[in-house]
Amino acid sequence: MLKQKTLKDSFSLRGKGLHTGLDLTVTFHPATTNHGYKIQRTDLEGEPIIDAIADNVLETTRGTVLGKDNVRVSTIEHAMAALYALGIDNCLIRVNGPEFPILDGSAQYYVQEVERVGTEEQNAEKDFYIIKSKIEFRDEETKSSIIVLPDDSFSLNVLISYDESSIIPNQFATLENIEKFRDEIAPSRTFVFVREIEPLLSAGLIKGGDLDNAIVIYERKIPQDKYDQLADVMGVPHMDASQMGYVNHKPLVWSNECARHKLLDVIGDLALIGKPIMGRIIATRPGHTINNKFARQMRKEIRLHDVQAPIYNCNEEPVLDVNRIRELLPHRYPFQLVDKIIDIGSNYIVGIKNVTANEPFFQGHFPQEPVMPGVLQVEVMAQIGGLLVLNSVEDPDRYSTYFMKIDTVKFRQKVVPGDTLIFRVELLTPIRRGIATMKGYAFVGEKLVCEAEFMAQVIKNK
Repeated sequence: MLKQKTLKDSFSLRGKGLHTGLDLTVTFHPATTNHGYKIQRTDLEGEPIIDAIADNVLETTRGTVLGKDNVRVSTIEHAMAALYALGIDNCLIRVNGPEFPILDGSAQYYVQEVERVGTEEQNAEKDFYIIKSKIEFRDEETKSSIIVLPDDSFSLNVLISYDESSIIPNQFATLENIEKFRDEIAPSRTFVFVREIEPLLSAGLIKGGDLDNAIVIYERKIPQDKYDQLADVMGVPHMDASQMGYVNHKPLVWSNECARHKLLDVIGDLALIGKPIMGRIIATRPGHTINNKFARQMRKEIRLHDVQAPIYNCNEEPVLDVNRIRELLPHRYPFQLVDKIIDIGSNYIVGIKNVTANEPFFQGHFPQEPVMPGVLQVEVMAQIGGLLVLNSVEDPDRYSTYFMKIDTVKFRQKVVPGDTLIFRVELLTPIRRGIATMKGYAFVGEKLVCEAEFMAQVIKNK
């Protein structure tokens, strides 16, 4: 399992805000395990902190705006994309104004600074949300959609379509490997159409926008005098209003730079889900609004399936087979109940129990309707937990583990012959003086059938 990561050191970036035009400084700090992303407004009394989660998004007009208790912060998506893509799980971000600086309109400066200060692993497992079935969100009004499919890694496909535009009618971008974000996605800049500039200015937005921090696209002819007025507002020379195309100081980085930037925005907005996703995302005509709606839906999915069944591939070699388990545990037939261990880490373990029709307890429980006794499910859980504890000591063959307490046991569904029980047991606290407090879950397929907390002690054999 991968470990959570944070920054090795702090770094700051300074620039003007896209919408406010203010001179702003944003500073990124290391944070403790399970901290997540939090943003602190240092310019306000009490220096309030906002959790960077999708539920706190207030607006998505021209960027992602977080808010809570009358505290707002905007233009966060490029920074969030960089943190997410570089595997940063925990970060405290302090900013001295209502938005992050726009910089050059891309995420590359954030990426460069993260790479300069470096990252470090933390003593906690990275908590992926694994996509196990198709999840889809559609907006019929805008014809936008985001679909996520099961996959063994994180990847994205993005299609943008502007039917009314002769410059970028359709573009496609893909990111098959998140490690390629630095080179293939981060340098892509935000973009705006000339026809959008006047309404945005009238709304009090893009006061800090210019040709150095955005791609400006002229694809719908307007009168020369109006074009000249917009040029004056943007602080650029007058141009021929009959010439369509990109109004840039710099050439495009890629011919599909706009689609790549939309992909960047998708990553930044989905970073607010709160967990890294393992799955393939297909976004058609995405924007901050549908991105946020999808992120909120994903957070609901995660709450509904807070504990996910471990992935079990019966073709993979086990970490511990039944013979090695027999060497480590004193249990024998009919009480050696663990068939194999398929995964083990410093604070968790995953084990398998195949429930067959010839189990001896089915003779009396119950002959007409065989059901695995709940206490035996807890016993399997305890044996697997014992193997986790033994994994923490030298010469595990010389130790045994013993129950001390069982709490909050819940049986949610019957377990019957033919079921394969998949157990995940994890430490709730570090092992101290040979005492381990653990939480265990048992699944049949994707369904949680049993859970319990228990305490065990590891004792050296006499």
